[in-house]
Amino acid sequence: MQQYCTPTGEYIRNHAALLAVGAVSPGDGILHRIEMANRAYLRVWTRDFSVDTMIPEFARFLTTAPISQTEKPYESLTVQAVDLTETPIVEWDLKEGKFGPAEIAALAAQQLAEDTAYFVNAKWDLWSFDMESLKWTMGPKPLTLICMGKAYDSGEAETSGHFQAELGFEHLFTGHAGLLAPGAASNPFDSSDHPLEKTFRAWMGSGGNLKEYQQKTKENIQTLFRWVEAVEAALPLERSELSSEGEENFEARLDAILGQR
Repeated sequence: MQQYCTPTGEYIRNHAALLAVGAVSPGDGILHRIEMANRAYLRVWTRDFSVDTMIPEFARFLTTAPISQTEKPYESLTVQAVDLTETPIVEWDLKEGKFGPAEIAALAAQQLAEDTAYFVNAKWDLWSFDMESLKWTMGPKPLTLICMGKAYDSGEAETSGHFQAELGFEHLFTGHAGLLAPGAASNPFDSSDHPLEKTFRAWMGSGGNLKEYQQKTKENIQTLFRWVEAVEAALPLERSELSSEGEENFEARLDAILGQR
């Protein structure tokens, strides 16, 4: 049975529940379900981070994010004290009214404390490939932007980042099944007889489909890399890190895919 952890730490254990929270769509095939545990992250640490700097810097971090061009790209702000086992202090629905980084930061500042974290659920526009229709779409995907106080969850920010972005599914940047830069990953679907996987492999072996798959994935990577550059310019950066649950060196994998012709 699959597990999916929401930004506030709640585990959802079946595909129907995943549909309900938007973690997968009705057209998602078995590759999506098998790989959905593998998610990607951007982690950011800043110099001299403190309770006094974290909300102003969070506002700047929010400003750098390549938010979706949809009408209401920000969905909610959740303020969580101590750790994920605690009930959130407050949750704001950002879909009503006009909210940007400054307004969201002003809400967060109302609950300023070192042992507090702030979760903004938003959207950003990426290419995605639908396994059943075999078509590409450019559209909004879930994006969670997080600020963690230094004392939150026993100092989790020290290892996970003062600021963090949950980027969504890893395969949006690496492709499915090790097809892109195959030397960097094994293909877990080589021996599968599932109809969707057979269709997927056949489709990628036909005409210019693999080339298009590579190009669309590269565009997603470029969007991510431009964001990292914007973060480096906007914040007093100590260090940043791109990571994922399925790649030992996620950033090197992305570089390898971008380097392919």
